[in-house]
Amino acid sequence: MDFIYQYLFFLAKAVTFVIAFGAVIALVVNARHKKTNKQGTMELLDLSEQYHEMKKDMQMRCLDEDQLKAWCKSEKKQAKITAKQKKAEAKKGISNETDNKQKSRLFVISFKGSVDAHEVESLRQEITAVLAIAQADDEVLIKLESPGGVVHGYGLAASQLDRIKQRGLRLTVAIDKVAASGGYMMACVANKIVSAPFAIVGSIGVVAQIPNINRLLKKHDVDIELHTAGEFKRTLTVLGENSEQGREKFKQDLNETHGLFKDFVSQHRPTLDINNVATGEYWFGIQAKQKGLVDEITTSDDLILQHIEDKQILAVHYIQRKKLAERLSLSMAEAADRLFLRWWQRGQKPLL
Repeated sequence: MDFIYQYLFFLAKAVTFVIAFGAVIALVVNARHKKTNKQGTMELLDLSEQYHEMKKDMQMRCLDEDQLKAWCKSEKKQAKITAKQKKAEAKKGISNETDNKQKSRLFVISFKGSVDAHEVESLRQEITAVLAIAQADDEVLIKLESPGGVVHGYGLAASQLDRIKQRGLRLTVAIDKVAASGGYMMACVANKIVSAPFAIVGSIGVVAQIPNINRLLKKHDVDIELHTAGEFKRTLTVLGENSEQGREKFKQDLNETHGLFKDFVSQHRPTLDINNVATGEYWFGIQAKQKGLVDEITTSDDLILQHIEDKQILAVHYIQRKKLAERLSLSMAEAADRLFLRWWQRGQKPLL
């Protein structure tokens, strides 16, 4: 029995030591992580190089064994000749203007917006990074997908896109799936808007709804007191009894917001018949082009391929560091957004 007790005592000390040692290591790592921790990281992906590698790989796969050997031999020979020429030019101090001239760049930013528009935080970082290095002949392509959301969030997102134009850079927005309401508020800032044939575009309108359970509370003898300083500090509430005056003020605020929305779109697309399209309706891409909401029917993929030879295509993506709780809440919010969009689409147009 003594042996067992001694063994258990030794085991307890060993476990305690391991736990204590692990805790110290964890504290050191955490402290070092805090010192070097950033709010996020910026990723830059060369889509031109990725495309040419894919093209080269596909060409190789289409050759038989003999053709592949001959092709590889030719490629190696050409690479040696090119390297030799560059080495000789470097020794002589000769600069080939065609080779040395840097291609203009097309920066590609993807924005997939949710109802609360929290993605604008990454967007502002990405645009700031682009503007830090962009030259006068560079361009920016925004791959936009959003059903809209809160006014202030999408207003800020549209202002971020306007920063690109204010710097004199050409801005193109590509709508592959949906840019409605706040999404279109962002899109209309661009010099050019392209859309896939069946993308959802438009919905220039404002909507708000508030449930009211005041009658249910009264039925169960529950009183609600609401005290405000300012006649219209609250217009409609969930719990209190709403007045006609409050309803009228609420509608007035919606109409004023709609008016600002229409003015904003008209400012950036002056040729648009705003009264004809600002009815809150949305259209598919082909219909949207007929109404002047978009300029061209194509996809972001084809748009990138159009510039693959004459421009360097760079995808810019800012990744924010989030805690586990934030990641879980965002996942739930995105799931709710997808469900909302699905219901909205089913209620508006027939499905295929």
